Amino acid sequence: MNFEFTEEQLMIRDAARDFAQRELLPGVIERDEKAIYPTEQVKKLGELGFLGMLVGLDYDGGGMDTISYVLAMEEISKIDSSVSVIMSVNNSLVCWGVEKFGNEEQKQKYLKPMARGEKIGAFLLSEPEAGSDATSQRTTAVDMGDHYLLNGTKNWITSGKSASTYIVIAQTKPELKHRGINALIVEADSEGISVGPHENKMGMRASDTHSVMFNNVKVPKENLLGEEGFGFKFAMKSLEGGRIGIASQALGIASGAYELALKYAQERKAFGKEIINHQAIAFKLADMATEIEAARFFCLKAAWLKDQGKPYGHASAMAKLYAAETAMKVTTEAVQIHGGYGYVKEYHVERLMRDAKLTQIYEGTSEIQKIVISRGLVD
Repeated sequence: MNFEFTEEQLMIRDAARDFAQRELLPGVIERDEKAIYPTEQVKKLGELGFLGMLVGLDYDGGGMDTISYVLAMEEISKIDSSVSVIMSVNNSLVCWGVEKFGNEEQKQKYLKPMARGEKIGAFLLSEPEAGSDATSQRTTAVDMGDHYLLNGTKNWITSGKSASTYIVIAQTKPELKHRGINALIVEADSEGISVGPHENKMGMRASDTHSVMFNNVKVPKENLLGEEGFGFKFAMKSLEGGRIGIASQALGIASGAYELALKYAQERKAFGKEIINHQAIAFKLADMATEIEAARFFCLKAAWLKDQGKPYGHASAMAKLYAAETAMKVTTEAVQIHGGYGYVKEYHVERLMRDAKLTQIYEGTSEIQKIVISRGLVD
């Protein structure tokens, strides 16, 4: 068991940290407050290779391991989770799925531009009536012989408006239930697609979250990912890796809040001494540091298992559950340590607390993670 990172992994971590401080920190409060999409920041993120980190070199990706991805996600998320969620979806859900299950033509046409960061991908699974119960897909992809006819609505779609490529999960054979679901690559400018207004969210306000509607959209048969009826399994496999990304995001949110709280506690004085020298504050920080370190090990173990080609679904569910719960707890305590200053936007921690809440909800709620974990306890 080796707890040391490689030189390359440390270089990637440091590059992500530098990018976050230099490019993301300026303007992060305004982007959050006004829900401004980080167009230039995402473009630069792609130019640095962070949007295709996990994609192989043959397909213009970074060819990096999942541990490097965890380290980069943590650093980006310390500063701006609206950017890191775009990074996570493009890497973990979209690029990974096309590289793993797509054919060569699909990889050349769709994967390469996304790996280079020239185009953004979106993953369309959730619906108005299908959130945690992903088997209840009402979006349909009717087989018309030489194409599928796509109809339905998808909700809460990250990069819903900015993406050029959608991966859409839809029902083709309702009589087969979840075994009749397909995964389709859909070009976002296809005729019949409309995008709803930007969701006015509690947190991660600058990310591009929309509903996407399909009205008789023709999807070529060659855009089917995997075999007929593979769509539900495709979605679940994608989410196993996606949870490593969101766990790492939660870890970064917690780490960012902790670092701000620690700095503040060393500077703020009360009753004649820095508040870190009061046991009430010192013990809060001790708990925060311990829980963050545990969350980090959960994330790194899941990443290591994935890199080793071992089953990692159980570990990624544990990582997401624990890291999300840690993020919510740590950010709340960070606000408390800041006192009244923590309640205003200037000190950042209130934004991190709002962002943390979403990590308990998307890509599988904390309750769903417990279902996944508990099912894995019995062979």
